[in-house]
Amino acid sequence: MASYLVNDGKYTFLKELGLSENNCGVFHGKWAASGPVVQSVCPANNKPIANVQNGSVEDYEIAVTEARKAYEQWCEVPAPRRGEVVRQIGDKLRSQLQNLGKLVSMEMGKISAEGVGEVQEYVDICDYATGLSRSLNGQILPSERPGHALLEQWNPLGVVGVISAFNFPCAVYGWNNALALVTGNSVLWKPAPSTPLTAIAVTKLVEGVLKANDLPGGLCSLVCGEVGGFVVATA
Repeated sequence: MASYLVNDGKYTFLKELGLSENNCGVFHGKWAASGPVVQSVCPANNKPIANVQNGSVEDYEIAVTEARKAYEQWCEVPAPRRGEVVRQIGDKLRSQLQNLGKLVSMEMGKISAEGVGEVQEYVDICDYATGLSRSLNGQILPSERPGHALLEQWNPLGVVGVISAFNFPCAVYGWNNALALVTGNSVLWKPAPSTPLTAIAVTKLVEGVLKANDLPGGLCSLVCGEVGGFVVATA
C-alpha cells in the first residue's frame, strides 16, 4: 500500500491547503468527479503525494454549463466590484503564499524559491487587475452626426478557457484568471496532468472567496483530466 506524502507529518502544509489522501479534481460550484483516479507524484523522490479523481467528458460539459450560467450573472456586476473580489482572491493567496509555494515545488519540481515566486506572480496580477477595474475606460470619438458622439465600451467575452502547463502550474492560470474575472468573464481551468493538486488547492482558496461574496462557484471552474481537446473544441 502506497505511503502518501500528504499523510507525512513533515508536510503538514498539504492538509493546511485542504488536501487529503483522496481529492476531487472537478469543481463547478460543487466538487464532483466521475473520471479515473490518478496519483500525483513528487518528482524529487518519486513518492505519491495524493490521489486525484479526474473529470470525465460529462463532468467537463457540466462545468461549461455552470461557467456560462455564472458568466451571465458576473458580467452584470460593476467592474470596481469585480475588482474587489479579485483583490480578495489576491489576499487569500497571499495568506497561503509559503504553503502554495511549497506545493508547487513538491509537485512540479521547482526549487522552493521559484515555487513561492510563481504564486507571488498570481498575487501581483491580482493587485494589477484590481487597479485596472477602475480604469477600464473607452474612447469618446466624434460622430458624423451633429450633436452626437461615439462611445467605445469594453464588453466581456464569456467563458475563458485556461490550459496550463506543468512547468508553471499556478502562474499561468493566475495571469489569465485575474484579468478575465475583472473584465467580466468566467474561467474554466484545465491544469497539466502532472500538477493537479496545485490546481485543486488554488481553486479551494478561490472557492472560499466566491462563497464569501455570494457568487456562483462556476465562475472559476476546474476540470482535471484528459479534456484539453474538448476545451479547444468548445472555444
